[in-house]
Amino acid sequence: MNVRTEHHLHALELDKILHLLAQQTASDAAAEMAEELRPANDLQDVQRLLTETWDAYRLMAKFGAPSFGDLHDISNPLRRAASGGTLNMGELLRIAVVLRCLRAVTDWRNKSAGIKTVLDDRFNCIVTNKYLEEKIFSCIDSEEEMNDNASPALANIRRKIRAASMRAKEKLDNMVHSPYYQKSLQEPIVTQRDGRYVVPVKSECRGEVPGLVHDSSGSGATVFIEPMAVVEANNEVRVLQNSEKDEIDRILQELSAEAGTFADSVIASCNMAAELDLIFAKASLGYQMKATLPQMNDRGEIDLKRARHPLIDKNKVVAIDVRLGTDFDTLVITGPNTGGKTVTLKTIGLLTLMAECGLLVPVSDNSSLSVFHHVLADIGDEQSIEQSLSTFSAHMTNIIRIMQEADEHSLVLLDELGAGTDPVEGAALATAILEQLRRQNARIAATTHYAELKAYALDTSGVENGSCEFDVATLQPTYRLLIGVPGRSNAFAISRRLGMDEAVVEYAKTLVSNENSRFENVVGQLEESRRALEDDRETTRREREEARLALEDARKKQEEIQRNAQKEMDKAREQASLLVSRTRGQADLLLNELEDLKKQKNKQLTAEQKAKLNAGLRQIEETADPVSKRRRNSGYHLPRALRVGDTVDIMDLDKQAVILELDADQKHALVQAGVIKTRTEISNLQLVTAAEKHKEERRRSRTVSKQFAASAPARAELDLRGQTASEAIANVDLFLDHAARSNLTQVTIIHGKGTGVLRKAVQDHLKHHANVKSYRLGTYGEGESGVTIAELK
Repeated sequence: MNVRTEHHLHALELDKILHLLAQQTASDAAAEMAEELRPANDLQDVQRLLTETWDAYRLMAKFGAPSFGDLHDISNPLRRAASGGTLNMGELLRIAVVLRCLRAVTDWRNKSAGIKTVLDDRFNCIVTNKYLEEKIFSCIDSEEEMNDNASPALANIRRKIRAASMRAKEKLDNMVHSPYYQKSLQEPIVTQRDGRYVVPVKSECRGEVPGLVHDSSGSGATVFIEPMAVVEANNEVRVLQNSEKDEIDRILQELSAEAGTFADSVIASCNMAAELDLIFAKASLGYQMKATLPQMNDRGEIDLKRARHPLIDKNKVVAIDVRLGTDFDTLVITGPNTGGKTVTLKTIGLLTLMAECGLLVPVSDNSSLSVFHHVLADIGDEQSIEQSLSTFSAHMTNIIRIMQEADEHSLVLLDELGAGTDPVEGAALATAILEQLRRQNARIAATTHYAELKAYALDTSGVENGSCEFDVATLQPTYRLLIGVPGRSNAFAISRRLGMDEAVVEYAKTLVSNENSRFENVVGQLEESRRALEDDRETTRREREEARLALEDARKKQEEIQRNAQKEMDKAREQASLLVSRTRGQADLLLNELEDLKKQKNKQLTAEQKAKLNAGLRQIEETADPVSKRRRNSGYHLPRALRVGDTVDIMDLDKQAVILELDADQKHALVQAGVIKTRTEISNLQLVTAAEKHKEERRRSRTVSKQFAASAPARAELDLRGQTASEAIANVDLFLDHAARSNLTQVTIIHGKGTGVLRKAVQDHLKHHANVKSYRLGTYGEGESGVTIAELK
């Protein structure tokens, strides 16, 4: 990409966006690719890049992001190993760490395989090598230490070294504890010099201890002597150490040869993983910007809804609606300084470049952008001291280059077109530039202060006015973009509001041409009409929304009433059925008794039999009456006479009702409970006071809500250092619950090495946790014994 193109990208601040993208990556290779990312100019390529980012965004939303933190550049060690070179332990460990990272990425994709994406081919290209990974980790403990079990020969040599060292130390221990030698020793200790065991002897007593002198202290008061009794044992240790080094070199050569065998596949897998890291970084940046997927075309049509400049604070940025290339190809934006004109240009250009790089853009749904071969911008102060160019000259130089490159596949953005020179000549030159660019079929957005360009946009088909709104009452811009309305000059209004003498303002008005005054008056009338229409539209929208909510509320209440009515009907049917069955049974019993009495001919019923029959009839009557009256409060007296509209309790039915009518006898009243109207005795009513009514309404309107934390990207790591065991266990439970809900399969719990108390408490808890499948201590590169890795179910 040439220097001129880089100039336009820098003017639109794409480099700042790419720097933010690089910060989202986990690997150095992906960060470097992010910084070097450049826009594509083919529609299919742009759609492919955006689809990749959108699929990564969907996967992140459901499963969290895969971890690329251990993805390092190991191409040089692998190439050296493939050429027959021997790698050191640190290089082999880094290769194993990268292999573990690649395997974790593929495992993550296997767990999320329920969603098909365009990224699947990239995931499938990653080749894992668990055999080489485990072999390196089993042979090498750290960058300086080879494991004893790396080979049987190494284990045997180290066993012999320990035995020979023990024999030498035993002889020296006997010497340092001997009364004969103690007076000659500086300290009763055994130490090492050049890998050989020695004792510290006073300089004046060196002849008392026969042996080889290996070193002396800085003051010369102490010499370190290897007694003759341990020379042979030390020689044996030295020979064994040389054998140990040879065996370690052999193991390193063997591991390096195996790593070199897989060099090409591992390097290719690392490159593919770095590309995936970049794609997921794009998705992560889109998540932070609350961005979405735009619709792309190659027809030069831009239609942005609630577009936000991504580099402005999200709490301060004002969303704008802007379109270009649909019913007009040129947009002339006017308005006061610091009103948002330049931000509008940068928003159009930057969002276009972001989409062409495969980045999601901060706009609302159904927004569309076009793919351009060139996005050409003349924005900002272009004054060049080195080239002795004024601001006007520098702008013209840049615009001339833009006109040489612009074609039907170009988006041209011009800030303060024609400024910096004589207003008449500047306005004429600006008009001519726009006409020429339109003849070259470019899509153009330009800002200006010239009234001539406002008139040009009004008179010319395919050219539209736009303005950045300004509130004269507060002397503050609203930063809203209004398309179809030219910006009005507010110089007189602002000056008057700031305290300028009225006579000066009025005299200034007389100096403005009548034509210009008429134009400003027309613009002012358009602005007033627009504001009135917007107010009406907002009022209509608000009323429509209120009506919609009221309709929904009424519909819900109707459905609830229907459900309750159905429940009451079902309950009533059930009770009626039970009532009929019970009454029928009692009637059958009574009939049977009557039949028995009929058979007793010429016998009169006794008083006891008559009482029994009467009691049975009363029981049937009571059972057959489904209305159970509530016991009245005999001690209750109305605090005052009832009036129409009072709210009362019907004590028999335990229902609230409203009084509709009062009879003349003041003993009965017509009341309405819900949809039911009934007449009842006033003595059956209890007045509901305002306080009781308010308390009842509060009781009925009381709702219980539970608020859950907003979704966030799932954390796969918990740091417990500095916590007590009880605090740590509580935090582990919360962390594991959140990880399980986020579908994480592996988490890292950091407890530190320390005394081991926290580690033991955590692992004892994990042993019985319902969400934990297995756990282990970390290996090299994961934190070793300072962390615990838990696999979740």
